Amino acid sequence: MTDIVFVFEVHQPHRLRRNLFWEGKMFRRQAKKELFNHYFNNEVDREIFKRASKKCYFPSNQIILNTIDEHKHNHKQVKFSFSISGIFLEQCEMFDKDLLETFRQLANTSRVEFLNQTYYHSIASLYPDKEEFTAQAQMHKQIIKDLLGYTPMVFENTELLYNNTIAKTVEAMGYHCIYTEGVERILGEKSPNYLYTPKGSKKIRILLRNYKLTDDIGFRFSAKWWPEWPLTADKYAHWLATTKGEVINIFPDYETFGEHHWPETGIHSFLQHLPDEILCYDSLRMVTPSEVVEKHTSAGEIDVPEAKGTVSWADIKRDQTGWLGNVMQWAYYTTLYRLGPLVLETGDDEFLRLWRNFQTSDHLYYMFTAGGGPGEVHSYFSPYESPMDAFVAAQMLVSDFEARLKLAILAANEPFLFYTGNGEEYFTGLRAWSLKGFIEVLKKAPLEAVEFHANKGDFESWVRFSLRDVKLADAIGLLKTQKGEKLRGALVSVAKKRFTIQNRQVQDAAHLF
Repeated sequence: MTDIVFVFEVHQPHRLRRNLFWEGKMFRRQAKKELFNHYFNNEVDREIFKRASKKCYFPSNQIILNTIDEHKHNHKQVKFSFSISGIFLEQCEMFDKDLLETFRQLANTSRVEFLNQTYYHSIASLYPDKEEFTAQAQMHKQIIKDLLGYTPMVFENTELLYNNTIAKTVEAMGYHCIYTEGVERILGEKSPNYLYTPKGSKKIRILLRNYKLTDDIGFRFSAKWWPEWPLTADKYAHWLATTKGEVINIFPDYETFGEHHWPETGIHSFLQHLPDEILCYDSLRMVTPSEVVEKHTSAGEIDVPEAKGTVSWADIKRDQTGWLGNVMQWAYYTTLYRLGPLVLETGDDEFLRLWRNFQTSDHLYYMFTAGGGPGEVHSYFSPYESPMDAFVAAQMLVSDFEARLKLAILAANEPFLFYTGNGEEYFTGLRAWSLKGFIEVLKKAPLEAVEFHANKGDFESWVRFSLRDVKLADAIGLLKTQKGEKLRGALVSVAKKRFTIQNRQVQDAAHLF
């Protein structure tokens, strides 16, 4: 018997305001609580969300609920799965809580599995360190539990981005399965229709999207030039029944059903009748990803090295170039990554929320410059006139954000690294990127490190030449004779006083808040 797994990707980004740079509205005085609406276009988000809800989410959810109910007493059940981004669930709460209730109803059927992903649908998994990736995955797991009452155990990384390192990171978080694309360059002679093990991992397994059968629905359903048009439920079920393998994973965007293919194409009728046609075959059953992992053993190992090997579901290459394929994308990505330590040093939830919304993969996707079929697909989804327009809008907003952020924490030119002695082996792992961060690290740094740097004059030198604060440097220089906790307390005290004064002065002068 072949297991059929349907997973639907459900996501809407918070869209950037496209014309702030051209309208001369950069670096304007804004209260911090106003910044989200300054950067992100709530009005457009609402309009698109409402349209997609009417055409896709409400009718499709109802079809699935009805179909599950119709088969609930049968031997073979109807089962589906969803991977819903955290920011989509945010928009449900903002724009239509009734839609959120329909997803709760799906969760309550016990016939629907919800997958974990990054809360912000970001490419944080491609950062050199994985702390931000892990944090966003944990955030997403929590919101699925809070809003839908479900604890995910299967992971789907943003855009199915995958390599061995990502798999090991996800395994360390406790998941028993991860999805990626069943692309030939990682499979060789293997079939995507089996369960596999990532190279270097022990417990976690890989499920592979069958992109050919998925794209028959996602891209070709309403294409009248396609030799197989029209695609009917019985025809598609026959294809599944004649496909070899143990598990076939069909994983389209949920917007396929009513938004990408409009209701007039018959896409909702297709969704309604497909389960019946599948279950007519004795050789097929509908299952969830977790059931596949419980039932099947690994058919072998899949090796996807991080260096030049990362897989995704995008474009012909099915790699990371849909988001990191040109200099504009790399510039935006690098800017965001470098801001990470500064954002975290603020300890400010609103700055953190803004930074993470800038990381959403859609912003990078719109900057894609290649032509041909992939370029047409990117252009179809992009609200911009060109990739350059997308880059200007995004990069200018991030520059505005960076300026406000650095002023808020009084950022230094270079970070201060805390050591307990000379040599790399004495590095404590602690560092400060700003005066605000410096104060916080001083409070928890080993006393040995505080005394070491104070005696050498390192604090005074960093403040004078990297923070460019002569008054604070002079004040710190007067504390060299103090020792122990008295020294720590004095350093924290003078730094806090200076931070309060400087922070107020620079913000008043710059008119950014």
